[in-house]
Amino acid sequence: MKTNHQILIIGGGTGGIMTAAQLLKKDQSLDIAIIEPADTHYYQPAWTLVGAGTYNYKKTARPMASVIPNGVKWIKDHATGFDPEKNSVATKASGDVTYDYLVVSPGLVMDPSLIEGLPEALDKGVVCSNYTDPEHTWKVMQNFKGGNAVFTQPTTPIKCGGAPQKTAYLAADYFRKHGLKDKTNVVFATPGSVIFGVKPIRETLEKVIKRYDMHFKPFYAPFKIDADKQIIYFKYTAPAEKRATIESDNVLGEKLTADDVIEMPFDMLHLAPPQTAPKFVKESSLVNEAGWLDVDHHSMQHNKYKNIFGIGDVAALPTAKTGAAIRKQVPVVVENILLLKQHKEASNRSYNGYSSCPLVTAYGKMVLGEFDYDSNFTPDPKLKQMLIFDSSKEHWRLWMLKKYMLPYLYWNKMLKGKNV
Repeated sequence: MKTNHQILIIGGGTGGIMTAAQLLKKDQSLDIAIIEPADTHYYQPAWTLVGAGTYNYKKTARPMASVIPNGVKWIKDHATGFDPEKNSVATKASGDVTYDYLVVSPGLVMDPSLIEGLPEALDKGVVCSNYTDPEHTWKVMQNFKGGNAVFTQPTTPIKCGGAPQKTAYLAADYFRKHGLKDKTNVVFATPGSVIFGVKPIRETLEKVIKRYDMHFKPFYAPFKIDADKQIIYFKYTAPAEKRATIESDNVLGEKLTADDVIEMPFDMLHLAPPQTAPKFVKESSLVNEAGWLDVDHHSMQHNKYKNIFGIGDVAALPTAKTGAAIRKQVPVVVENILLLKQHKEASNRSYNGYSSCPLVTAYGKMVLGEFDYDSNFTPDPKLKQMLIFDSSKEHWRLWMLKKYMLPYLYWNKMLKGKNV
């Protein structure tokens, strides 16, 4: 087996496949290999809809072999470590693979162990997560008969930061449609201080929360779950002047204990598990202090090793980890690699932190949160031209975009290296 490649890509997810496809579109003679152990490639943005019973899980999966571009060598193996001084990546079974240029795009991994009790509880009984088993979420939602439906997220970065609240909105709409609204307390608890960081989107979502009579709980950082007693424990993380106070007869049955710990009973619990960079990345010399790939925020080039680039969820970027972000990152990386190949500088520094979060707010309604590093609302010009209305407001056309158009564009355009 050939063990040296011009361009080596770690990861057969959105970032890795798009990068390989776009590179080949520019130059078919390139020698490219992808290290990826999985047999299946998933379109994960649809898992929110699967968890609400409005999308078929099987349609989110395709064989990995069908998405790896023709002409790209597939090394079906696990990457296990780096030796950047020797331009080498270690693998589990295939030995060392060397490269001229490396693209690190393995995504991130779930680490439920960072919340006490979560590994034992996840995807069993009334504890569910669209991140790990959206079909179980749908079962929990259908079996729910009333009480506290709690939706939360961890203190770590997560892929698609808006997904936990989308699930809350869809569940609230489902309960309303099935006559459970008056028997149910829908709670969205977040370690963050606001529902969304971009002002026009936040204003819309505050109206959505009011419409559903949801209990919005900022500064709630989950750290422990007792699945048997159906209690979740939060650390209240607000600044000192905003200490936690809870009425003794509060409708949610919350209890405040010493050290600003809040106990909340639940009859349904949906959460995003804590997430980190994969172990082989986190324990390498390529990461920043927080354990994410240390790349330039605008060129995606590694800050120390100039022939290494990072794309997607693994990258240490102060923006949301989404497929939409990857769509804007890949062309920057592709151009920079081709510039380096011509012995020029990686001078494309045009990535501005663009990301977008399709925030489903009901069955048949959606808001599109698009933003940059400075939390400016930045609608994509192509989408804006196509939609012809303000995407910071709820609209049925945005739902159609989420459910039908984006999956089509993903499989047929993005993964084929075409501009979208």
